[in-house]
Amino acid sequence: MSKENKGNEDIAAMSFEQAMDQLEKIVASLETGDVPLNQSIEIYERGEALKLHCERLLKAAEDRIEKIRLDRSGAAAGTEPLDAD
Repeated sequence: MSKENKGNEDIAAMSFEQAMDQLEKIVASLETGDVPLNQSIEIYERGEALKLHCERLLKAAEDRIEKIRLDRSGAAAGTEPLDAD
């Protein structure tokens, strides 16, 4: 296991909401400037891991939504991009 992944094993099991909550707390603590430098680096690295996890979860959700498109009768009619106009 790489040094940067040490202590972040729990992130993979988090829901999007749990990861975002922790990420928001990390940002708030870093913004205050009251955290020692070494701890700031550690929580920044955890924040990066949380951000990547959230991005992966969002991409997976977008992919699922993109696969679902219903026709007028309610049957699946194919796919279209999530942000199609």
